[in-house]
Amino acid sequence: MMEDGRTQVLNPASISSLESWVQKTAVKLVQINGQRKYGGPPPNWTGPAPGPGCEVFISQIPRDIYEDRLIPLFQQVAPLYEFRLMMNFSGQNRGFAYAKYGNPLHAGVAVRTLHRHELQEGACLVVRHSTEKRQLSLGEMPAGVQREQLLQALRGIADGVESLTLRPGKGGGVTAVVQYTSHYTASMAKKVLCEAFKKRFDIIITVKWQTFSGKSRQDVNQAKLSASPPPGFPQATLRSSLLPPSLLDGGHRSALGQYPSLPRPARPGREALLFGDAVALLRKVCDMLDLGPPFYSTQYLCSSPEGLLCFAFRVLIPGVPLPYTGTTRVLPSSSGGAQRQEVQQAAAEHVLRSLYQA
Repeated sequence: MMEDGRTQVLNPASISSLESWVQKTAVKLVQINGQRKYGGPPPNWTGPAPGPGCEVFISQIPRDIYEDRLIPLFQQVAPLYEFRLMMNFSGQNRGFAYAKYGNPLHAGVAVRTLHRHELQEGACLVVRHSTEKRQLSLGEMPAGVQREQLLQALRGIADGVESLTLRPGKGGGVTAVVQYTSHYTASMAKKVLCEAFKKRFDIIITVKWQTFSGKSRQDVNQAKLSASPPPGFPQATLRSSLLPPSLLDGGHRSALGQYPSLPRPARPGREALLFGDAVALLRKVCDMLDLGPPFYSTQYLCSSPEGLLCFAFRVLIPGVPLPYTGTTRVLPSSSGGAQRQEVQQAAAEHVLRSLYQA
């Protein structure tokens, strides 16, 4: 077999190992459009399907390494909801895969513990948070296209269509931005939409991943974590959940469902909050309130025009019903660990400001 001018030779030992593992474990692997998938969900899975931030991207996989080595490795972190290994027609893998967990915390643990893991001598895995793109931009649509008719047509072509937005396109045409339920469903749709529109409607369209630039990001709040609390949870209510009942000073909910005034633990010094170790300070506050240690999950989003790296973060405190989420920008660094620490510092400061703001 030939690809990129190089001969690909299958490793009989690796193939035999994979076949033996599949037979022994009764794992079901399904080949679909250039990828081999496990789960989604696997047998005996309990709970809902994972949301955003639960998937990791794995690269630098040796071409003769298969699921019998990869799935058990990533299951050491937590149960896998889904694992997808990209495959060539030759039978070798394409060097990258996706692993999806039940929640973002487990995905974050996988990144921290398995990034640079030496799978075999001289071969270290690269494990990052997956960008999980879910929006496709369909260009060259006819000017008179109707939203409901187009939405019905899209749902008849591929699964997972969640929403549709029509925008003015170039030359008087229309651009349709389609959001799917997952990166996987969007990827599957991307493979078939052009051919389907040509065959069914005799229309030539363009299909590409939706990208954002400048301030024209009206849909980005659905794709990123937001620094605002979810609808129905006022900011005062979120802050009050950090405090035990003994610190509420007899406060009662008003007609609007908010606490009118909440005493807080003694405010740390301004210098400590602005310039100190925010991660250590937040841990101290959580210990004082007996809430449990904070857990941090970070996800790379994009690079800004100024060259900064944009990250989303989520801070889960065991004694708090809802996580704190937000975004931050950091300077590029040769050390991934240093970048994670900087994002965690920004996340901890965000939580502290929310707790201690006037």
